[in-house]
Amino acid sequence: MMKKQGIIKALWLITAIMTLTILMSKPAIAQTSMPDFKNSTPEQRAQFQTEMMKSKLKLDAAQESKVQAINLTYARKMQAVIKSDDGRFSKMKQARSLQEGKDQELKSVFTPAQFKQYKDFEDEMKAKLMEKIKEKQ
Repeated sequence: MMKKQGIIKALWLITAIMTLTILMSKPAIAQTSMPDFKNSTPEQRAQFQTEMMKSKLKLDAAQESKVQAINLTYARKMQAVIKSDDGRFSKMKQARSLQEGKDQELKSVFTPAQFKQYKDFEDEMKAKLMEKIKEKQ
């Protein structure tokens, strides 16, 4: 029973990380006329994420350019994971790894205060996601 709970918790966490990228884009999505975010391109998702980060973290022009490149790289990598025929668990594991890599790259661009704010926002979104999952159970 304990092992099953651990697996469920791990799967939930990985799912949360996968969806975090999309959820972080919600403020930007609300400001656009993008009717179907689910079917958006990696380029569109990267742009949404960059706009959100620019707004929330008050990025300067140099940071914005670097963040756009990072977001685009990882949106393309994530697209490959999403479109792959790998199993759900494998996809979640790959997504988690991608998110960790992306966080490391962003950390090198953000100031320490910006990175803390970014991680705080990420934690907030994870908590909200966990709350919604608990409500559905």
